[in-house]
Amino acid sequence: MDDISYTAQWTAAARALETERADGLFRDPFARALAEPRGFELLERYQGAAVSDFIAVRTRYMDDALTRLLADTGHRQVVQLAGGMDVRTHRLEWPADAIVYEVDHGALIDEKEARLAALGAEPKVPTVPVRADLAGDWPTALAAAGFDPARPTLWVAEGLVFFLTEQQVGGLLETVAGAAPAGSRLVVDMTSATLLRHPLTQPFLRTLREDGTPWQFGTDEPEKFLAGHGWSVEDLRQPGEPGAGEGRWPYPVTAREVRGVPRNWLLSAVTWA
Repeated sequence: MDDISYTAQWTAAARALETERADGLFRDPFARALAEPRGFELLERYQGAAVSDFIAVRTRYMDDALTRLLADTGHRQVVQLAGGMDVRTHRLEWPADAIVYEVDHGALIDEKEARLAALGAEPKVPTVPVRADLAGDWPTALAAAGFDPARPTLWVAEGLVFFLTEQQVGGLLETVAGAAPAGSRLVVDMTSATLLRHPLTQPFLRTLREDGTPWQFGTDEPEKFLAGHGWSVEDLRQPGEPGAGEGRWPYPVTAREVRGVPRNWLLSAVTWA
């Protein structure tokens, strides 16, 4: 499997460990099987960077945001971008008329499907795999799979934009904003530009570069960045705040006005007319 697939195994390993905690923020019974062969090895390699804590908090935030937005907006068309070994389609409860499109590398989708089939796991919502590279013409592949551009859509991009350049992130946001009607939603996570240059994060970031999966994009002004690419932020939280792992995040939450602090962002946004 390629490097990005190993990244997917790493996040699956973190979800497996969280599932096995007595006070786990969620349950993913398939994560341990999906983390093989290198997920736990990589998690150990990145130990000390609060990686497992962040993935746990992020997963729960996105679970809750997805569930809330499905209930509040009535959106029933969901697109998950580069979801890796995520299995929300199998572990969350879904509206009866929902449909999920999963856009990812074909080899990764094939591997995940084979592993889930071996476990006898079935999705709880109709799920359409879209084998496409986000660096290519993935909207055409999505349309060919049955995606309806006239329907308001809920987009999920988890653990993705770190690995892209600023130009690529902006282009992706604009493509997604233009692919469905105004009022469509996006759930996404980002890191701060400060985190990418802060001395305390350099050992972790150096290890990612050595492994061929560098983090390239961060912004200290997520609201402004998204607004420049077609989105208005509706909800933004830092890990450790209420609704985003309060009581579980191992670091204090620093007020936004304090400069020079590494941060992660968990947010949902809406397109405008």
